[in-house]
Amino acid sequence: MKVAVIPARGGSERIPRKNIREFAGKPMIAHSILCALRSGIFARVIVSTDDEEIAQTARTFGAEVPFMRPAELADGVTGVTEVIAHAIEQLRVQATEPSAVCCIYATAPFLCPEDLERGLAVLETGDWLYVLSATTFTAPIFRSFRQNEAGGLEMFFPEHYDTRSQDLPEALHDAALFCWGRPGAWLDRAPAFDDRSTVVRIPRSRVQDIDTEEDWARAEAMARYLSHE
Repeated sequence: MKVAVIPARGGSERIPRKNIREFAGKPMIAHSILCALRSGIFARVIVSTDDEEIAQTARTFGAEVPFMRPAELADGVTGVTEVIAHAIEQLRVQATEPSAVCCIYATAPFLCPEDLERGLAVLETGDWLYVLSATTFTAPIFRSFRQNEAGGLEMFFPEHYDTRSQDLPEALHDAALFCWGRPGAWLDRAPAFDDRSTVVRIPRSRVQDIDTEEDWARAEAMARYLSHE
């Protein structure tokens, strides 16, 4: 049995109520729910939330909310692994034993069913603990620098000052769309970013963190562009 778990706490800080704020004609979380349902992969699509309004929105769009997330797992510091582990523990109490669990983020409006299918295929054909969505950086991270307290510049990797961009190693970052995992990995709180994990690559044109109002505006522009492709 494959299960999707969508974490969606009520206390988002930088964009209040962002999980149910309207985006491209629907509450933000509805895009993730509907994508999971359209994929046809999951026996159950569950939303883990501490918030009754989010729970009702989730049910309206076809997800289950078979339990409410406790307050101690709904603060701003609890990691997603703890939330998914809690969900699996609750499912076990209800005599449900998933064979694979996919964490789908509530703010992933550009996720496609095919992304989820590719991730599951990789998980099932290897010995990976996790398969997560990833994309490339827009610029080489090994040429990155910061401004110090005096206003001057310091490279993070000064050894690459003279290295040509095409000679630098490729770097990836989490696309924050989904993460497939084996139930035991979630329950053991196994780290995702190590050699027991791999990725499904997502084009940068469909990747956008949505943590600030500027992010939200950029995502809306992306949605308009993608709708006319």
